[in-house]
Amino acid sequence: MEQHELQAKVETALEEIRPFLQSDGGDISLISIDEGTRVTVRLEGACVGCSVNQMTLKSGVEMTIKKHAPQIEQVINIA
Repeated sequence: MEQHELQAKVETALEEIRPFLQSDGGDISLISIDEGTRVTVRLEGACVGCSVNQMTLKSGVEMTIKKHAPQIEQVINIA
């Protein structure tokens, strides 16, 4: 799969997640996709420093991204 196709799939996944984060005053941005297997995102707004955000990242965000782009092995949040 080409990089821009993969990016489109990851963006679609983030669009699916975004309303839930925004309802809590947060947001998420795609920072990069490395080697076609690692996605770096940034949680923003109320999601920053929230004790739940690591759980949210692992369960919700990573699961949704992998649903759209199964080749993704790792999702990393940068603060």
